[in-house]
Amino acid sequence: MSAHQALTQLVPIAAQEFDKNKVTPGVLGFIVFAVMAVAVWMLMKSMNRHMGKVDFEEAPEPEAAPKGKAPKGAAAGN
Repeated sequence: MSAHQALTQLVPIAAQEFDKNKVTPGVLGFIVFAVMAVAVWMLMKSMNRHMGKVDFEEAPEPEAAPKGKAPKGAAAGN
């Protein structure tokens, strides 16, 4: 039995259940969604790897400076 004959036999079954007012994304929609999901997963994995390489040290809080002096870059008269 060839593929053409198998599809020809399945068409009447599908025609009985087919609603002309209903549109579905089908296999192509699933493939596009799956490709986008894999792409987002790969991007997040790459971002996580790059963020792991970042060496970040916080600057000390301005409250740690002596009370009589204003921290550098602060405007006088605040």
